[in-house]
Amino acid sequence: MYKLIEFIRRVYVVLLFVIIETVALYCYAHSSYYTQAKILASANSVMGGIQGTLFGIRHYFTLHNENAILAQRIVELETELEFYRESDAVEREDSEALSEIDSMYLSEILQYRYMTARVISNTVNHNNNLITLNRGRSHGVVPNMGVITPDGNMVGHVAACSERYSVVIPLINMSFRTGGQVLRDGERYIGSVSWSGGNPYRVNMTELSKYAEVEVDEAVFASSLFFPQNMKVCIGYVEKVTPSQNQISDDVVIRLAADFSRIDNVILIENSDFYEATELEGSVRSGKYLQDDTMSEN
Repeated sequence: MYKLIEFIRRVYVVLLFVIIETVALYCYAHSSYYTQAKILASANSVMGGIQGTLFGIRHYFTLHNENAILAQRIVELETELEFYRESDAVEREDSEALSEIDSMYLSEILQYRYMTARVISNTVNHNNNLITLNRGRSHGVVPNMGVITPDGNMVGHVAACSERYSVVIPLINMSFRTGGQVLRDGERYIGSVSWSGGNPYRVNMTELSKYAEVEVDEAVFASSLFFPQNMKVCIGYVEKVTPSQNQISDDVVIRLAADFSRIDNVILIENSDFYEATELEGSVRSGKYLQDDTMSEN
């Protein structure tokens, strides 16, 4: 009891000020309708600001789920679009065949299959950077699936997968090679894209015809079997152009469209014809295809 009395003695001036101030504010607030409305508006403004801040905090922590939902929706739309492309092709060849298309074997008709995955491990400062995804064979992932960001920028391709995980070789890996193309007035100018290490925001394109006459900030798209031919998968944008030593082509520095240090959700694309096309290319390069063809004729 003594301690309580001592505490009140110490703070009684502050307590008295708070009590008097509260009474004064109460009287002022109820002095007229105008003051009541003004105080109510101020209170609503303060509460609105607090609620807006709390909503922003909650929204920030739910962005990951929203991004995953958006990526899944993109996959569904791309699959649906691919279905209509194939349906249109069938209709042009035989209008009666279109009626036989059934959703039960839709996946067999489509050349490309789409699915989403999330990045669980990623490096950007090594010469041979890798990206690990939370999807594997049990989820339908297979090697040589193309990988893009939800907004359509190229990431790389799946190199290997286990039951629950898969590893992607990204553009910023010195062993990665792909084709790049510049599109202008219905023409395609193709070059070879690779990464020389160091800067994780730049790659190089060589063997691009000087007749392409590329300009700074012009988009460069992927030219690869990993992706549908009519899908414009962006590699990046032209930053610098220099003539090569052979004087018939240009060397281009490309500013990557994807920020590999911030990749979270990705979309995987499987080309069901990938192995058939690559095996045929390999047999022609090795001369085996021509030898087999000659032997069959004999």
